[in-house]
Amino acid sequence: MDENIKQNLIAAGCGEDIITKFDECGCNEEKCCKLLEKHRKELLDEIHKKEDNISCLDYLVYKINKEGLK
Repeated sequence: MDENIKQNLIAAGCGEDIITKFDECGCNEEKCCKLLEKHRKELLDEIHKKEDNISCLDYLVYKINKEGLK
């Protein structure tokens, strides 16, 4: 595997398992792209979960500021 591609995969948050699977895809661009799209979806799902956590915290701070701790 090209070292630049490997460094990009690492920078994209890919673990060794994904890097290995990517390498096993060889020159099959369709397989490689599907693997990367799956990883992208997983990262985006994590972001959405964190956004939900932040929204809950924001609401809690709002309620505390408005009503105090009851």
